[in-house]
Amino acid sequence: MTFVIGAACVDVMDRACVEECPVDCIYTGGRMAYIHPTECVDCGACEPVCPVEAIYLEADIPSDQTEFVETNAAFFADPLPGRTQPLGSPGGAAHVGELGVDTAFVEGLGS
Repeated sequence: MTFVIGAACVDVMDRACVEECPVDCIYTGGRMAYIHPTECVDCGACEPVCPVEAIYLEADIPSDQTEFVETNAAFFADPLPGRTQPLGSPGGAAHVGELGVDTAFVEGLGS
């Protein structure tokens, strides 16, 4: 099980969670942040610092946000817009910086 970032993060991008994460597994897209499902060590440090309470354990995400479990994983497993290869597991967000793109699901959400 891992932590997942939900709907409340879209277009907020506070980044308190990024700064708090001890393993650097929270990556920033264009409209929201994403937690890498295999790099996350389930420490929970990110959850209490999120000002919009957008971070959930995967099993606890509200039923109306289950798509965010899939889109968090897809951010790393599928090629992002403008890229031919998936991001995969680069070993930390600091290595790649802000990516500025999101999954098709997040890009399609209303602002």
